[in-house]
Amino acid sequence: MSEAAAVEKNVLGGPLLACSYAPLTGYFRDGSCACHGTEGVAHLVCVKVTEEFLEFSVSRGNDLVTPNPDFRFRGLKPGDRWCLHVLRWVEALKSGVAPDVVLEATHEAALHFVSLEALKAHAHDLQ
Repeated sequence: MSEAAAVEKNVLGGPLLACSYAPLTGYFRDGSCACHGTEGVAHLVCVKVTEEFLEFSVSRGNDLVTPNPDFRFRGLKPGDRWCLHVLRWVEALKSGVAPDVVLEATHEAALHFVSLEALKAHAHDLQ
């Protein structure tokens, strides 16, 4: 975890933990859903993807399955953890395909877009 991520908080109020190093995730590709003080970063929700969600995402024009080596992206498979754009998670929630959330690795800024109750209802780490 980077120094900047260490001072950032998760949705439970604790330190923001890493989401995934394999695959390497995060807006800054540093393994965390951190913002590092940058405005507009919205890849805030650490999720454990499912086949159903991946199919949904592709159908919405966000292909998270196909590898893209130019961006050091190997493509996701069910069970991978990934920092997801908060609005994509909300869209998946409304469509009934929201992937599980890793609360301790989900940035507190996600709470500007979705309630803690909704995130907890899909919590991977509380199940």
